[in-house]
Amino acid sequence: MTTSQPAVSTAEAVPFNKQPRDWKKIGIIVLFCALPIALLVVFTYLPFFQMCGYSFYKMKYIGTPKFIGLKNYTDIFTRPDLLATLKLSLYYMVGALIQVALALYLATVLAFKVKGGSFFKGAMFFPYLINGIAIGFIFKFFYTRGYVLDSVLQWCGFSLDNLPYWLRDQKVNNWSLVASSVWRYLGQTMILFIGAIMSIDGSLYEAAEIDGANKWQQFKHIILPGIQTILVLNIILSITGSLSAFEAPYVITSGANGTGTFFVQMDKIAHSDQKVGLASAMAVVLLVIIMICALIQKVVMNYLFRDADDGTAKARKHAQKVEKARKKALRNQNKVTVGAAPLFKNGSGAKAGTAVES
Repeated sequence: MTTSQPAVSTAEAVPFNKQPRDWKKIGIIVLFCALPIALLVVFTYLPFFQMCGYSFYKMKYIGTPKFIGLKNYTDIFTRPDLLATLKLSLYYMVGALIQVALALYLATVLAFKVKGGSFFKGAMFFPYLINGIAIGFIFKFFYTRGYVLDSVLQWCGFSLDNLPYWLRDQKVNNWSLVASSVWRYLGQTMILFIGAIMSIDGSLYEAAEIDGANKWQQFKHIILPGIQTILVLNIILSITGSLSAFEAPYVITSGANGTGTFFVQMDKIAHSDQKVGLASAMAVVLLVIIMICALIQKVVMNYLFRDADDGTAKARKHAQKVEKARKKALRNQNKVTVGAAPLFKNGSGAKAGTAVES
């Protein structure tokens, strides 16, 4: 004995898209996107690929280039002067880590209500607004023998004869340049951290205080997981900036006395020596080093924050689980019908599946 069940049509379950496609709006969107994409391709990607091609040639700005293969790349890792400039990047990397740590500490203090907080935020951010060339001249006079820094140290009881030459002594001159870079970019890093910390829900701190958590525990379990994205961003920006340090050594010392960074040396080779092929190879190597450092940094940060969860990961997993269940239910519903209807039907040509009766 067969019993007929009511027809189940997917037309009732599948939403009907009544809005026709607005081709005019789509055209406007495409036109607005085309201009920035074209500028990006013409002024970024095409010059980059041309530079990669130049790195295989021995060439000047004027004259016929000569193909030499990988010789420029082998010169980078065999010339002692170029290898020394790569080692200088370690100074700026250490300074970058100090900068991030100090900015995080100051941001944790200034993100909450403290007396004079607005003044300190503005004072710390102000150096970032000054032009890099101007900062270079400021620190050039600041470190000059007998000027500002030496005078302040003499007021503190130090003898001028016992003080080093801050820009000539190779034991301290690179640290002096690193200090100027930290002073300039500390405010920018701190402001980014403050914005991220202030976006954390205040009820989390109240619940933590009720549970008896101290300030360090709140920082470790609330602030750090909550600003993980900004922390990773700041570290990436600081490390990439340290690898391409240019303004401070170029303006303050002109790369003399062992302060010429990789970027300063690349500028000299490209413009003074006119070895365009070698300079292009140096730029490609610098890009590869930056990408490797960013990858290592990402792996390390993922390991350090492997147990941290600010709720986002849990919500993402729940959403994926719900979406998977919805698709499974939709597949089971389509099995009831002979022909599965599309998710959205446009026009009168779309027909619902025929119901199966038993």
